Amino acid sequence: MAVEIRRAEAKDAAFIAWVELAASRSHRPIGFLDLAFPGDEEQRLTLIERLCRSEVFSICHWSGFFVAEVDGEPAAALSGYEPTKRGSDTFAAAMFEGLGGAGWSREDVAAVFGRMAPFLECVSDPADDRWVVEWVATRPEFRGRGLVHTLLRSILEEGRSRGYRHSQISVLIDNHPAQHAYESAGFVVEREKCHPKFEQAFGSPGIRQMAREL
Repeated sequence: MAVEIRRAEAKDAAFIAWVELAASRSHRPIGFLDLAFPGDEEQRLTLIERLCRSEVFSICHWSGFFVAEVDGEPAAALSGYEPTKRGSDTFAAAMFEGLGGAGWSREDVAAVFGRMAPFLECVSDPADDRWVVEWVATRPEFRGRGLVHTLLRSILEEGRSRGYRHSQISVLIDNHPAQHAYESAGFVVEREKCHPKFEQAFGSPGIRQMAREL
Protein backbone atom coordinates (compact mmCIF):
# COMPACT_ATOMS: atom_id res chain seq x y z
CA MET A 1 0.00 0.00 0.00
CA ALA A 2 1.61 3.23 -1.17
CA VAL A 3 0.39 6.26 0.81
CA GLU A 4 1.08 9.83 -0.26
CA ILE A 5 0.06 12.94 1.70
CA ARG A 6 -0.22 16.01 -0.50
CA ARG A 7 -1.86 19.38 -0.68
CA ALA A 8 -5.21 19.42 -2.43
CA GLU A 9 -5.54 20.71 -5.97
CA ALA A 10 -8.50 22.11 -7.88
CA LYS A 11 -8.99 18.72 -9.50
CA ASP A 12 -9.85 17.31 -6.04
CA ALA A 13 -12.93 19.50 -5.61
CA ALA A 14 -15.44 16.69 -6.21
CA PHE A 15 -13.67 14.43 -3.71
CA ILE A 16 -13.45 17.25 -1.18
CA ALA A 17 -17.18 17.89 -1.59
CA TRP A 18 -17.72 14.25 -0.56
CA VAL A 19 -15.32 14.71 2.38
CA GLU A 20 -17.22 17.76 3.61
CA LEU A 21 -20.57 15.99 3.39
CA ALA A 22 -19.22 12.89 5.15
CA ALA A 23 -17.52 14.98 7.83
CA SER A 24 -20.69 16.99 8.43
CA ARG A 25 -22.57 13.73 9.05
CA SER A 26 -19.86 12.29 11.29
CA HIS A 27 -21.19 8.89 12.40
CA ARG A 28 -24.83 9.95 12.03
CA PRO A 29 -27.19 9.52 9.03
CA ILE A 30 -27.46 13.24 8.38
CA GLY A 31 -25.47 16.38 9.04
CA PHE A 32 -25.94 20.09 8.71
CA LEU A 33 -25.19 20.03 4.96
CA ASP A 34 -28.17 17.68 4.52
CA LEU A 35 -30.34 20.31 6.20
CA ALA A 36 -28.77 23.06 4.13
CA PHE A 37 -29.30 21.28 0.81
CA PRO A 38 -32.35 19.02 0.92
CA GLY A 39 -32.91 16.79 -2.08
CA ASP A 40 -31.04 13.98 -3.75
CA GLU A 41 -27.41 13.14 -3.00
CA GLU A 42 -26.04 14.00 -6.43
CA GLN A 43 -27.55 17.47 -6.36
CA ARG A 44 -26.30 18.03 -2.81
CA LEU A 45 -22.74 17.09 -3.74
CA THR A 46 -22.87 19.34 -6.80
CA LEU A 47 -23.83 22.31 -4.65
CA ILE A 48 -21.14 21.58 -2.07
CA GLU A 49 -18.59 21.34 -4.87
CA ARG A 50 -19.61 24.84 -5.94
CA LEU A 51 -18.63 26.04 -2.46
CA CYS A 52 -15.31 24.20 -2.78
CA ARG A 53 -14.62 25.97 -6.08
CA SER A 54 -15.99 29.37 -5.08
CA GLU A 55 -13.79 32.40 -5.70
CA VAL A 56 -14.22 33.13 -1.99
CA PHE A 57 -11.57 31.36 0.10
CA SER A 58 -13.85 30.01 2.83
CA ILE A 59 -13.46 27.02 5.13
CA CYS A 60 -15.01 24.97 2.31
CA HIS A 61 -12.43 25.90 -0.33
CA TRP A 62 -10.32 23.05 -1.69
CA SER A 63 -7.08 24.98 -1.11
CA GLY A 64 -7.25 24.45 2.66
CA PHE A 65 -7.08 20.66 2.41
CA PHE A 66 -4.50 17.92 2.62
CA VAL A 67 -5.32 14.67 0.81
CA ALA A 68 -4.15 11.14 1.56
CA GLU A 69 -3.81 9.01 -1.54
CA VAL A 70 -3.57 5.23 -1.45
CA ASP A 71 -2.02 3.73 -4.56
CA GLY A 72 -2.84 6.96 -6.40
CA GLU A 73 -6.51 7.10 -5.30
CA PRO A 74 -7.82 9.86 -2.97
CA ALA A 75 -8.78 8.06 0.22
CA ALA A 76 -9.02 10.64 3.02
CA ALA A 77 -8.69 14.35 3.61
CA LEU A 78 -8.94 17.12 6.16
CA SER A 79 -8.39 20.87 6.27
CA GLY A 80 -6.76 23.48 8.44
CA TYR A 81 -7.63 27.16 8.45
CA GLU A 82 -6.90 30.50 10.05
CA PRO A 83 -10.03 32.03 11.63
CA THR A 84 -8.99 35.57 10.71
CA LYS A 85 -8.85 34.63 7.03
CA ARG A 86 -11.53 31.95 6.63
CA GLY A 87 -14.07 32.76 9.29
CA SER A 88 -17.86 32.58 9.30
CA ASP A 89 -18.15 35.69 7.15
CA THR A 90 -16.25 34.02 4.30
CA PHE A 91 -18.49 30.95 4.60
CA ALA A 92 -21.53 33.15 4.10
CA ALA A 93 -19.87 34.94 1.17
CA ALA A 94 -19.00 31.61 -0.46
CA MET A 95 -22.62 30.54 -0.09
CA PHE A 96 -23.91 33.65 -1.85
CA GLU A 97 -21.24 33.52 -4.57
CA GLY A 98 -21.35 29.77 -5.20
CA LEU A 99 -25.09 29.27 -5.01
CA GLY A 100 -25.80 32.53 -6.81
CA GLY A 101 -23.86 31.10 -9.73
CA ALA A 102 -26.28 28.16 -9.71
CA GLY A 103 -29.25 30.50 -10.05
CA TRP A 104 -30.16 30.77 -6.38
CA SER A 105 -31.61 34.08 -5.22
CA ARG A 106 -30.40 35.83 -2.08
CA GLU A 107 -33.63 34.73 -0.43
CA ASP A 108 -32.90 31.11 -1.37
CA VAL A 109 -29.44 31.34 0.17
CA ALA A 110 -30.77 33.04 3.29
CA ALA A 111 -33.17 30.13 3.70
CA VAL A 112 -30.17 27.78 3.81
CA PHE A 113 -28.97 29.40 7.01
CA GLY A 114 -32.46 29.10 8.44
CA ARG A 115 -32.43 25.35 7.78
CA MET A 116 -29.04 25.05 9.48
CA ALA A 117 -30.33 26.71 12.67
CA PRO A 118 -30.24 23.51 14.83
CA PHE A 119 -26.57 23.04 13.98
CA LEU A 120 -25.70 26.66 14.66
CA GLU A 121 -27.03 26.29 18.22
CA CYS A 122 -23.87 24.35 19.12
CA VAL A 123 -21.27 26.16 16.99
CA SER A 124 -18.88 28.76 18.40
CA ASP A 125 -16.46 30.91 16.43
CA PRO A 126 -12.85 29.89 17.21
CA ALA A 127 -10.41 32.33 18.77
CA ASP A 128 -8.24 34.22 16.31
CA ASP A 129 -5.06 32.65 17.71
CA ARG A 130 -6.16 29.05 17.00
CA TRP A 131 -5.21 26.87 14.06
CA VAL A 132 -8.48 25.07 13.33
CA VAL A 133 -8.62 21.53 11.96
CA GLU A 134 -11.85 20.75 10.16
CA TRP A 135 -13.60 18.43 7.66
CA VAL A 136 -12.00 15.09 8.58
CA ALA A 137 -13.23 12.08 6.61
CA THR A 138 -11.99 8.79 5.13
CA ARG A 139 -13.67 6.70 2.45
CA PRO A 140 -15.18 3.58 4.08
CA GLU A 141 -12.99 1.14 2.15
CA PHE A 142 -9.81 2.85 3.43
CA ARG A 143 -10.68 3.15 7.11
CA GLY A 144 -8.55 1.49 9.75
CA ARG A 145 -5.25 2.23 7.96
CA GLY A 146 -4.09 5.18 10.05
CA LEU A 147 -4.67 7.76 7.32
CA VAL A 148 -6.29 10.32 9.62
CA HIS A 149 -3.41 10.09 12.08
CA THR A 150 -0.93 10.72 9.26
CA LEU A 151 -3.01 13.60 7.90
CA LEU A 152 -3.24 15.15 11.36
CA ARG A 153 0.55 15.23 11.63
CA SER A 154 0.73 17.09 8.31
CA ILE A 155 -1.99 19.60 9.07
CA LEU A 156 -0.62 20.34 12.55
CA GLU A 157 2.83 20.93 11.09
CA GLU A 158 1.20 23.35 8.65
CA GLY A 159 -0.25 25.26 11.60
CA ARG A 160 3.14 25.42 13.30
CA SER A 161 4.76 26.68 10.11
CA ARG A 162 2.27 29.56 10.09
CA GLY A 163 3.23 30.58 13.60
CA TYR A 164 0.31 29.13 15.57
CA ARG A 165 0.91 27.75 19.05
CA HIS A 166 -2.51 26.20 19.63
CA SER A 167 -4.90 24.12 17.54
CA GLN A 168 -8.46 22.95 17.95
CA ILE A 169 -10.80 20.40 16.44
CA SER A 170 -14.47 19.60 17.04
CA VAL A 171 -16.30 16.29 17.31
CA LEU A 172 -19.85 15.19 17.99
CA ILE A 173 -20.16 14.34 21.68
CA ASP A 174 -21.02 10.68 21.09
CA ASN A 175 -18.50 10.02 18.30
CA HIS A 176 -16.15 8.05 20.54
CA PRO A 177 -13.90 6.56 17.79
CA ALA A 178 -13.19 10.04 16.38
CA GLN A 179 -12.54 11.47 19.83
CA HIS A 180 -10.13 8.61 20.57
CA ALA A 181 -8.29 9.28 17.29
CA TYR A 182 -7.92 12.97 18.18
CA GLU A 183 -6.78 12.13 21.71
CA SER A 184 -4.13 9.85 20.20
CA ALA A 185 -2.91 12.91 18.28
CA GLY A 186 -2.57 14.92 21.49
CA PHE A 187 -5.92 16.71 21.66
CA VAL A 188 -7.79 16.98 24.96
CA VAL A 189 -11.39 17.93 25.61
CA GLU A 190 -11.71 21.64 26.29
CA ARG A 191 -15.47 22.24 26.44
CA GLU A 192 -18.75 21.16 24.93
CA LYS A 193 -22.01 22.74 23.90
CA CYS A 194 -25.39 20.99 23.85
CA HIS A 195 -28.85 22.00 22.73
CA PRO A 196 -32.19 20.12 22.44
CA LYS A 197 -32.72 21.33 18.86
CA PHE A 198 -29.33 19.97 17.86
CA GLU A 199 -30.10 16.58 19.40
CA GLN A 200 -33.52 16.47 17.79
CA ALA A 201 -32.04 17.15 14.35
CA PHE A 202 -28.94 14.93 14.49
CA GLY A 203 -29.43 12.44 17.31
CA SER A 204 -26.33 13.65 19.16
CA PRO A 205 -26.39 15.92 22.24
CA GLY A 206 -24.03 18.50 20.76
CA ILE A 207 -20.44 19.35 19.85
CA ARG A 208 -17.30 18.77 21.89
CA GLN A 209 -14.31 21.04 21.31
CA MET A 210 -10.80 19.63 21.71
CA ALA A 211 -7.49 21.47 21.76
CA ARG A 212 -3.73 20.93 21.90
CA GLU A 213 -0.51 22.90 21.80
CA LEU A 214 1.52 22.93 18.60
